[in-house]
Amino acid sequence: MSQIRGAEVLDPGASRPSRPRDQARGRPARRGHGHPWLTLVAVALGVMMVGLDATVVSIANPAIAKDLGASLSGLQWVTNAYLLALAVTLIPAGKIADRFGRKRTFLAGVIGFAVASLAIGLSGGLGMVIFWRVVQGFAGALLQPASLAILRNTFPAERLNAAIGIWGSTVGISIAGGPIVAGLLVENVNWESVFFLNAPLGLVALLVGLWVIRESKDEEAAGSFDLPGVALLTGALFALVWGLIKAGEHGFGHATPLVSFAASAVLFAAFVWNELRVERPLLPLSLFRSVSLSAATGLIVLGFFGMFGTIFFITLYLQQVHGMSPVEAGVRMLPMTGIFIVASPIAGALTSRFGPRLPLALGMGFTAAALFGLSRVGADAPYVQLWPWFVLVGLAFGMVIVAGTEAIVGNAPAHLAGVAGGLQQTASQLGGVLGTSVLGVLLSTKVGDVLVGRLTESGVPGAAAQKLSGTGGLVAQGVAPVPPGTPEPAAKAITTGSHLAFMDGFQTSLTVAGAVAVVAVLAALLVRRGSSPVDGAAAV
Repeated sequence: MSQIRGAEVLDPGASRPSRPRDQARGRPARRGHGHPWLTLVAVALGVMMVGLDATVVSIANPAIAKDLGASLSGLQWVTNAYLLALAVTLIPAGKIADRFGRKRTFLAGVIGFAVASLAIGLSGGLGMVIFWRVVQGFAGALLQPASLAILRNTFPAERLNAAIGIWGSTVGISIAGGPIVAGLLVENVNWESVFFLNAPLGLVALLVGLWVIRESKDEEAAGSFDLPGVALLTGALFALVWGLIKAGEHGFGHATPLVSFAASAVLFAAFVWNELRVERPLLPLSLFRSVSLSAATGLIVLGFFGMFGTIFFITLYLQQVHGMSPVEAGVRMLPMTGIFIVASPIAGALTSRFGPRLPLALGMGFTAAALFGLSRVGADAPYVQLWPWFVLVGLAFGMVIVAGTEAIVGNAPAHLAGVAGGLQQTASQLGGVLGTSVLGVLLSTKVGDVLVGRLTESGVPGAAAQKLSGTGGLVAQGVAPVPPGTPEPAAKAITTGSHLAFMDGFQTSLTVAGAVAVVAVLAALLVRRGSSPVDGAAAV
């Protein structure tokens, strides 16, 4: 058990307390150094940047598309380039944290995230935005698993769930405030300014972290890294996401997505083969002998599949279809993001008392109900039909994050804390990538199928509707492709038909996401509490 006792730290498995580095050198330990709650503050400041980024980008997407001429697939890459970089780097980053030190890895991530955010705001084209989003994802991968490992190695077992609950609440506060702050900045300054938010936050996190976080590492994490494993996993995930996005552009029967999917399957198989034969694998597959850990990992993928996809398209719906300003859209999303602040500590309390199974099942049940409810709204639905479902999504988000984290980290061996943290974060980011990509494919495919029919139903002449059939990429963003100089009655007909086509795709996507959430409820029944969040080895 990692337990703070005054100025001493009791190392896991050690027979006596180890002395802090300053004391070992004959200097008194500085005030606050290694204190659990101050460490939580420093860690929370770092992950707050990531929480803000989760929602500010969604609010800024319409402005980015308009300013940089981005298509739906371009907007997907603005989101997915970041998520994909996170997904393929989190597990190696966990290994880096375990081997070279969680503190220095965390602080390196804070610096990289802040610098990349500044570079995104200074970019002049979509390509550079996507490039720096990749860099931002790499930096986020360094700080996220390290933050969980720092908490696990700082807090005693009886306080760890409370700490994770507060950690989740901090993310919730930033997620809740992100849409409103982003709306104000986009509306009154520009979309670039939403990324500049991370610079001062990162500076404060760096200074506090340097002062209070005590270094920790896995003393047995020696030897070379599994570089072939990193390359194979990166290639497999990239090929999968590339194929999904290209399927949205060309259809699933096109050669490009088919080749990408085949390449992804081959690379995944090669990754598993590599992990089984190397001495120090990137991802020890023995972890998955634990049914609870395996089920929780899959459940987080399924949960974030629905949640990220919902947030991505809800912001387009509010701004493009309902015509709300960025600030108005941010305020309307507050029931979804704000309730997360309350949901995280509730989930922490439920997890401490009943284990992760109950909050995970509740969370995915809430997700399914909300997605099925939102799939029935129309283009002109009043807000009173939306906010109750937003509340359910927010409750679900908090429960899945907190309980899923405990299920994965609590069922992993203590010496693999960084790997377990990386696995949890990889599952969430991969779920987000798949949700944005798969639901985007469903939406754009449905829009392409119904656009001409919806336009003609709304009063657009057949010949004109056929000419507009190639604008499905714009309509899939909720944009009505009204040519300049179009008379008012014709413009209204095009707008109505386009929005109806968008809603057809929107409703189809959320119905599928709701069905996925139902499957996740069943997966939650397989999860049980770890033998000990800190001391217990996984049941592997």
